[in-house]
Amino acid sequence: MFTGIVAAVGSIKSVTPLADGADAGVRLDIDAGGLPLADVALGDSIAINGACMTVVEKTDSAFAVDVSRESLNRTVGLDQPGEVNLEKALTLAERLGGHLVSGHVDGLGDVHSFEQVGESWKLVVDAPRDLGKYLAYKGSVVVNGVSLTVNSVEDIDAAGSQCCRFSINLIPHTIAVTTLKHLRAGKKVNLEIDLIARYVERMLSAAKA
Repeated sequence: MFTGIVAAVGSIKSVTPLADGADAGVRLDIDAGGLPLADVALGDSIAINGACMTVVEKTDSAFAVDVSRESLNRTVGLDQPGEVNLEKALTLAERLGGHLVSGHVDGLGDVHSFEQVGESWKLVVDAPRDLGKYLAYKGSVVVNGVSLTVNSVEDIDAAGSQCCRFSINLIPHTIAVTTLKHLRAGKKVNLEIDLIARYVERMLSAAKA
């Protein structure tokens, strides 16, 4: 489990195929940036851009993870070198500064717009329509591993395109300490819906059945 509070911005230094063929996964060698690794053991979990991955190698300042083709097909930002948001798995002794996050990406969103408004930034994302029922005003959502609060949500059906459009306000601190500063209209992002909303939907659907 994670909180969606990014602990450091690291960077993928190399992407190495684990085998031949289109179905092969890759090994990522990652510079941990400012993320302390002294308490990280092989087999521990670290969220990379919101996707939970298992540490298979480590040094004092870097670590490696193996990413399956299935994970690559369902995420963005894990298939090439570049900056990534990092968070170590939550312990029961830590503050829950964001919200309960599983590190399992539920879908990909498309950045509709990203613009500065006063001292902050407004991020508008188009999510897959089937995720829309989990998004609510002032509810929580994870974008590229960052726990954020939904400011508005609207189901869109225009020109044959169906999606759920939601907006988020990003304060300067969030911009400074995450990779969200690099977002632009048209880019894809990893999304994870709220864990509690997932269980509520399941209970309601089971009750109807």
